[in-house]
Amino acid sequence: MTKKKGFAGMDAERQREIASKGGRAAHEKGTAHEFTSEEAREAGRKGGQTAHGRGTAHRFTSEEARAAGRKGGRKPRGA
Repeated sequence: MTKKKGFAGMDAERQREIASKGGRAAHEKGTAHEFTSEEAREAGRKGGQTAHGRGTAHRFTSEEARAAGRKGGRKPRGA
């Protein structure tokens, strides 16, 4: 087995730390990608399909579903 080197060989916490710095720098510089609502919707759809396919999707209890429904019906903050 080949030992992983560089970024791939780092522990997950260190990888997150480095990636986070890169994301912050991109936003400060103005070069970070900002999702349109359509892109975000598509990404969420794909993620949901993957999670359901793997059996890792969150299963709402009836109380959670009611709370989400009540919350979704509220007026948006910026409106």
